[in-house]
Amino acid sequence: MDSKATVAAENAVKGEKKKPARKPGRPKNNGKLKEKILDAAEIAFAERGYTGISVRDIAERAGVNQGLIRYYFDTKEQLFDEVYKRRGGLLSGHRHVLLDRLLESGQPLQVKDIIRAYLQPQWDLKYSGEAGAAFAQLQSRLHSEPEEHALRLRKEVYDASVKRYVDVLAQALPNLPRRTIGLRMSFLVGTYMFMLNDLGRIEDLTEGKIHNLSKDEMLDNMVAFLAAGMQSDPP
Repeated sequence: MDSKATVAAENAVKGEKKKPARKPGRPKNNGKLKEKILDAAEIAFAERGYTGISVRDIAERAGVNQGLIRYYFDTKEQLFDEVYKRRGGLLSGHRHVLLDRLLESGQPLQVKDIIRAYLQPQWDLKYSGEAGAAFAQLQSRLHSEPEEHALRLRKEVYDASVKRYVDVLAQALPNLPRRTIGLRMSFLVGTYMFMLNDLGRIEDLTEGKIHNLSKDEMLDNMVAFLAAGMQSDPP
């Protein structure tokens, strides 16, 4: 081998040695892959609940292997929590923003405006497309589960915003004990969660006169109903 060939060969070897070793199993485009898994898991959990779906099922829906899901999420519970917090956190944050706007407006606080600010983000999310509808269904499932995991997750995602709304309602309704407002807030949550998931009773209870309501009609009627109940005298 001549000297030029020898030098070229040595340089090639040195170049190979300088290449950093790629960590085994580390996925490329990890942000997009993680979102893909979360999207698939959200719909799967919404359809069949936490106990009704397996990591294998979610992997098949997402078009990835189970090992990749384990790479991002140590357990199914962690995956579920991230799915729920992703949109639940946005929902709660939007409620904070709308309440801030009310408080900064300088106008007297009206109960109907406070309740609309609380409900509006939920309705906007529900009608935002397939993902929003799936999350609404997932919320309904979680609210029907009394297990410690479900209670902890709901508290973590929603408590800060709900307690702020109770505080502001207490300012707007000084004649009512705070405990009464808190109780009625739980009635409010139960009402909107029932209506959010299109449980099919509207047509039945109106004897077929109302088949469905638009987003705005539903929200307007619910705000009027809930505001009247929130302001009523204690029994």
